Amino acid sequence: MRILSGRVARKLALRLPALLGLASVLVLGAPLALSAVRGVMGALQAAAQAPPPSGNITGTWQGTAHVPGGHDRRFVLKIAKDEKGALSATLYSIDQKEKPMAGDSVRFAGGALRFVNQFPGLTYEGKISADGNSINGTLTQVNAFPLVLERATPETEWTTPAPPTRILPMATDAKPGVEVATIKPTQPGTQLFMLVVQGEKVVVKNFSLKFIVKFAYDMPGRQMVGGPGWLDAEKWDIEVKPDTPGMPSVAQMKEILQKLLVERFALKFHEEKRNMAAFALTVSKNGPKMTKTADASESANFTVPLGMVAARSATMGEFAHLLQSDILGQPVVDNTGLSGRWDFTLNWTPDETQFMDRGMKLPPPAADDANAPPPLFTAIQQQLGLKLEAQKTDATVMVIDHVEHPSPN
Repeated sequence: MRILSGRVARKLALRLPALLGLASVLVLGAPLALSAVRGVMGALQAAAQAPPPSGNITGTWQGTAHVPGGHDRRFVLKIAKDEKGALSATLYSIDQKEKPMAGDSVRFAGGALRFVNQFPGLTYEGKISADGNSINGTLTQVNAFPLVLERATPETEWTTPAPPTRILPMATDAKPGVEVATIKPTQPGTQLFMLVVQGEKVVVKNFSLKFIVKFAYDMPGRQMVGGPGWLDAEKWDIEVKPDTPGMPSVAQMKEILQKLLVERFALKFHEEKRNMAAFALTVSKNGPKMTKTADASESANFTVPLGMVAARSATMGEFAHLLQSDILGQPVVDNTGLSGRWDFTLNWTPDETQFMDRGMKLPPPAADDANAPPPLFTAIQQQLGLKLEAQKTDATVMVIDHVEHPSPN
């Protein structure tokens, strides 16, 4: 003010400048110190809130899925990274004598792992812990189960099964029968469903006799009439060793089951033609959205968990038959006119009219789930470029004349 007013400033005493200097240090230093404290606190808070480590997912992980009904399953997941940083993984179900499942898609970002194997249709999703030594997630294969995987060391790692000995296919002209078969009622509470070829054996777990007949004779459940109530109510575990060496094809597998049904369940039936509701599979106006199979010599391969079809090398006739026999349960006629073989994946939200022959009661879809896939008919049009149209047709109906509980093993 004195400078501005032109007045001469008084000479400061020695003590006064010292006090002013200390005040300046205190005034200027206080914000700097407070900023430093805030910086340290912010760093600690950021570290506490930071996502789990994202670079240490490679290695061997293992854990046990506690499946309802007491059928616990141990899994080993081995994850590797190539020189470009791309992840690959293989999942072993070491108690089920199943083939190792290579991941078709493996992604790890923000501490979240997603492993997908399209065939046989298995997904594992989980979040890695802060210390990087465990993954808390969910395994989904038809049903969903919690599965915590722990990082394994060479000392704690479980032994994974050696690759199975390759079994040659059964001769294509063979007409296999039943050498020996074991049939047992399924234990109550069992959640695992299986109808597969394991080596040379045909294995069925937790399916009704009606479903087995339907599969063996390619007959939709709605085209089967007659028979006792237990035909659809009681579930069976079956293991069949054929009387012919080699791994049976799907057609030979069905032939084996047909002979088993006659020999052990005394099945008798006749067929009739009846006019009934059906569907025609056609191409929508914008054309198909599927991918042509690269190697058309491959046979069809379908994986069909609830609400999904993963298909490789499938003809449209085979897809129509799958819709007919396993999903809709009524005739589906292929009117697409599409030739050749196709690869595609279809995801939808099933309703109570679908998968009826599996003997499962589907839960109603969540009304507020914005991420739920569309209904089947919408999904087929949006994802595959096809349509299902209602019509009437004369279809073959299987009339069950006689069936008994199985003879002793």
